[in-house]
Amino acid sequence: MNTLETLQQKLSEQTAELTKLDQAYEGKQPGAFLTQKEREALANRLLALSVRFPKLLVTSLAERLAVTGFRAVGETEADKELHRLWLANDMQEQSHLAHIDTLTYGRSFVIVWARADGSPLVTVESPKQMTALYDPATGAIVAALKQWKSRDEKTTYAFLYEADSITRYEGTAENTLRVVDSIPNPLGEPPVVSLVNRQRLLDVDGVSEMADILDLTDALNKTMTDAMVTSERFARPQRYAIGLEIVEDEDGNVVKPFDGNDELWQSEEPDTKFGQFDAARLDGYGDLTATLTQQIGAIAGLPPHYLGLNGDQPPSADAIRSAEASLVAKVIGKQRTYGRMWAHVAELMVRVRDGVPGKQLETLWAAPDTRTPGQEADAALKLAQVEQIRKQSAPEMPVQEGTAA
Repeated sequence: MNTLETLQQKLSEQTAELTKLDQAYEGKQPGAFLTQKEREALANRLLALSVRFPKLLVTSLAERLAVTGFRAVGETEADKELHRLWLANDMQEQSHLAHIDTLTYGRSFVIVWARADGSPLVTVESPKQMTALYDPATGAIVAALKQWKSRDEKTTYAFLYEADSITRYEGTAENTLRVVDSIPNPLGEPPVVSLVNRQRLLDVDGVSEMADILDLTDALNKTMTDAMVTSERFARPQRYAIGLEIVEDEDGNVVKPFDGNDELWQSEEPDTKFGQFDAARLDGYGDLTATLTQQIGAIAGLPPHYLGLNGDQPPSADAIRSAEASLVAKVIGKQRTYGRMWAHVAELMVRVRDGVPGKQLETLWAAPDTRTPGQEADAALKLAQVEQIRKQSAPEMPVQEGTAA
């Protein structure tokens, strides 16, 4: 099996898992515990009820992951020209989408190449259309494939990225791709960077950030579905009648003696008695829902006020910062993981622009915690006051005769 076939097989094998994660993010996953009787009780009006905490987790992390620029290692000033190229490729928006896909699927990809005028061209790619093979020794990408179909799905297109060449394919089916053309790759490495959401060393293809809460989300969806079934069928008082003759139709089916919409039931039988069952209580569903929500929040690191727990918002800015401490710590970890990958993208941009490797770069990020302008001004003022007090409380040491000042 050649490189193209290996990558095509890998791309095909991951389709089912990516589709499952896609449904979880969109809140369209089928009800894992919804039985046929429950479907009938709801008259097929509620085939899936989803509480979209997986999407909340992804967006809560992604909105705090904002790349603000790059700078050479050891320097203090950001590279303004590189940031201009970054904005010219709409990477302020595209990087945000890359983070969402990475957190959802476990990975996304970035391709760096050159426009006709020689300036860098950067595109973000979905793992539903792209995959890569990695060197087991170094972890570097040795080959990558992007494959997609035309709108009418009659034609398949593909690009194979390798260290020495980039080959374009086209065909009417995936197994009948033919080479259209091939160009040399002057970069000496595939111009592809994988943005991987790793949790352990051997997570080469990454792990979805939603993975740990999917089962709990299914349980929560089931609880909410049960509550809706109970509310539909049993929360309203049910009436009964004793002493009525049971009448059956020609097929042997029991005929209801009263129309369900009638406000008054009456019977000519003197021994008929009417009664009413107690309505079902929904308190237990509320308690179980709160327990499952708390478990999701604990595992995902989401603060209680994100999940609708504890009622009102935290009473102060310090309370908000304390509640978001776990989420902020997780974002800082993501910045550490993704930072080197985005720096590699920037280094490829410099190589495309200048034709030669440049300095090693590092990624600059926006602050991941919640800060208002008033908080930032207050913090700056307090730091200035502390520095002034420190200088006043530390008098200069007298210079002794015969010693160097």
